[in-house]
Amino acid sequence: MPTKFMVGTEQGVVLSCNRKAKTPADRIVANFSGHYGPVYALQRNPFFPKNFLTVGDWTARIWSEDLRESSIMWTKFHRSYLTDGCWSPARPAVFFTSRMDGCLDVWDYMFKQNDPTLSLQVCDEALNCLRIQDSGSLLACGSHSGNVTLLELSQSLSQQQRNEKASVTQIFERETKREKILESRYRELKLKERAKSQQEERAPEEDGENPEELVEEADKNFWFTVEQEKIG
Repeated sequence: MPTKFMVGTEQGVVLSCNRKAKTPADRIVANFSGHYGPVYALQRNPFFPKNFLTVGDWTARIWSEDLRESSIMWTKFHRSYLTDGCWSPARPAVFFTSRMDGCLDVWDYMFKQNDPTLSLQVCDEALNCLRIQDSGSLLACGSHSGNVTLLELSQSLSQQQRNEKASVTQIFERETKREKILESRYRELKLKERAKSQQEERAPEEDGENPEELVEEADKNFWFTVEQEKIG
């Protein structure tokens, strides 16, 4: 039985856990936050275990264990809620998502990344579950009323393309590097804003412009002037 596992929560957070941690605090190794609602699907890429797919709210997201602040890739926001998703066991660049409006989306990052390669209206009710054959050629879609539709995938979706694994490696590494740079830049800007805010708070004191001190000094000057006039 594996000691490490991942779970998706109703709050949209994915937790990476260690079952054999020595203390309760160490059982949650990391958390990944990116969805606005419950996480309905969570699966590691069978070719790249460091990268995993999550499905929740209106998007599907691809993550890297090396980056916890943000996902490295994500789909566009759909009008209909997403309900499930899974990787292709035959092609590392292909994954599938199902929607509440009964549509199945096929994503092939070797072909394009901003839109599904294929969108198929499977039924007129919500698709709640997806299961793919080990060979990657058959896909079962389960609907809200309990009906199952079995789809046969074409060879282009069920057979690995030439140099596909190397190309997907480059895509994941490029996107991970890009997000790390953005994350580093964001932290740098936050530190600058914090330093600027602290400097502005200290400035009145350093310049002798503290309102209380000014009032006290004016009061002393007033009484000093009064005493001088009495003496004169």
